[in-house]
Amino acid sequence: MKIEKQKTIKQSVSLSGTGLHTGQKGTLTFHPAEINHGIKFRRIDVEGKPIVEARVENVVDTSRGTTIAHNGVRVYTVEHILASLRGAGVDNVLIDINCEEPPIQDGSARYMLEALKSAGIVEQDAEREYLRVKKTVTYFHPKIGCEISIKPANDFRMEVSVDYNSQVLKPQTATLRSMDDFEKEIAPCRTFVFFQELEMLLNHNLIKGGDLSTAIVFVEDVVPAGELKRIAKLFNMESVGIHQGGILNNTSLHFENEPARHKLLDLIGDMALLGKPILGHVKAFKPGHLANTEFVKMVIENLE
Repeated sequence: MKIEKQKTIKQSVSLSGTGLHTGQKGTLTFHPAEINHGIKFRRIDVEGKPIVEARVENVVDTSRGTTIAHNGVRVYTVEHILASLRGAGVDNVLIDINCEEPPIQDGSARYMLEALKSAGIVEQDAEREYLRVKKTVTYFHPKIGCEISIKPANDFRMEVSVDYNSQVLKPQTATLRSMDDFEKEIAPCRTFVFFQELEMLLNHNLIKGGDLSTAIVFVEDVVPAGELKRIAKLFNMESVGIHQGGILNNTSLHFENEPARHKLLDLIGDMALLGKPILGHVKAFKPGHLANTEFVKMVIENLE
């Protein structure tokens, strides 16, 4: 393969919004960074402006998102940011954040990627180093039936399949044959949830910043009109309905297999916690943040 240079952004760029689970309103600012800096977050709302590096050893929670921390200072739900950086080909960046959780935007990586591209992507005077595995590495979680593997290769490809035994979200597969296709094929794909999970999330003090535009909500069973009214009130909407394909609200899928594509997006983001891009062919069935980060730890143990 041809020699590639490390990249950063040409100028700083910001995004503002609300965090999905905490409901915190905040601003995320990407800054150019020097060669071999990697991806680092800086909590500018905390005294001393501590740094939290985007590496798997800093992962402290994987429930409903990937949370990283250093010396007790946390940054929640980093996977979409990290996926957008990989999609943009950015190796080195310093990310200022003035709260614990980044803005969720529409639940995809689209707007973060657009912001990075608007800032300009520039080459740096150093060669990009790719990680490689010595042999096929496989992670398996018997309880949830998740399996993720990577086999040695001279390029990067990914295939992700999901099956939730659902009548409305059928088994489906998404593929990414080149990171050149990330912007068009993967970045716009939004997170999703089943209607029956909304109650649990609300009861656990999560999705404080969520509304029905930040996720695709699949409805498995018949929902009484009273329950739909209650959910609408919780999300400050006049009304909600169930539309074609068992999807709540007026949202429509960008792709027939958008959920599988979003799981692929999440996996790219979580694999960015390796610290550097990797070469290999990845295949995953029912991945999730816990499995993704445990898989990354196994990969690190088997690098060339």
